[in-house]
Amino acid sequence: MNLRELVSALDDFASLSLAESWDNVGLLVEPSPPHTVNTLFLTNDLTEEVMKEAVQKKADLILSYHPPIFTPLKRVTWKTWKERLVVRALENRIGIYSPHTAYDAIPHGVNNWLTKGLGACTSVPLHPSTAPNFPAEGTHRVEFCTDNEHLDAVLSKIKDIQEISCLTTLPARAEGEEQTRVSLNCSQKALLEVVALLSQNSLLYHKTEILLLQKPLLPHTGMGRLCTLSEPVSLSDIIERIKRHLKLPHIRIAVGVGRTLESPVKKAALCAGSGSSVLEGTEADLYLTGEMSHHDVLDAVANGISVILCEHSNTERGFLTELRDALAILLQNRINIIVSEKDTDPLQVA
Repeated sequence: MNLRELVSALDDFASLSLAESWDNVGLLVEPSPPHTVNTLFLTNDLTEEVMKEAVQKKADLILSYHPPIFTPLKRVTWKTWKERLVVRALENRIGIYSPHTAYDAIPHGVNNWLTKGLGACTSVPLHPSTAPNFPAEGTHRVEFCTDNEHLDAVLSKIKDIQEISCLTTLPARAEGEEQTRVSLNCSQKALLEVVALLSQNSLLYHKTEILLLQKPLLPHTGMGRLCTLSEPVSLSDIIERIKRHLKLPHIRIAVGVGRTLESPVKKAALCAGSGSSVLEGTEADLYLTGEMSHHDVLDAVANGISVILCEHSNTERGFLTELRDALAILLQNRINIIVSEKDTDPLQVA
């Protein structure tokens, strides 16, 4: 499969527009074209040990959930381990693609997989994603009424302004007089010119309404999840469920003030990876994430919210097997897809 064709299919699976603005997603390393992909290699973290495995298994493209290139590289030498990853990739004609927070947001992504550790539940995003584009052109809608005597002159001046769209007129009756209601969409830049024009006539200006157009929310899409369990379950039972789902012998637990291990859990807020900023302020019985700062844990506990921490990548890595199966269907089994055996969480319990 051609690399560009595969990247297009991956973008269809999870639009990169859903990724957080600070993230570095997409095709990060591209061998010189043409480049054919026979083997796609999946990993959560691309370390040197994982890169060695990818080379041994003759990978043509590595899909690394976490972007191995995040801060800008000023040079590509043998000095640092991240530079060496790029050198190894190019020497062996291996591309590197990273989806990261785009996979967090999608309905069939990492956070959805993590909810399965709670048992039967319904979930909604904590921070819903918005569509990449407005439903109509422009960022603002301006509406005003004018008497028919001045209508043509006003419209003539408005039409001279750039970045005006969806200009419509409708008969209206205001203050007992027959008038015309004008509606238009415009950009932020054009809005300043429209307002300046209308302010020249105090009667027009005082009858003007300005609306900020909002991008529509995408259903079931966004960061984090607020889960409502079908039946309340004790905190101790939730702990065992999560350990089974993540295949972990141990997790860390902070019990909320006024709660015990036998306290019921009905609502759980979760976020794969590092959840402090996503979970903050959410009302729930339980926070489930990979890592949180010490003080954020204290805040949650003081508010009667128990916290389960499983280490950052342990809340993400298990999704890769689900991803492998989903991509096999999407790509109609045209390429070989394998999951790294060397990719592990760097933290161990001694």
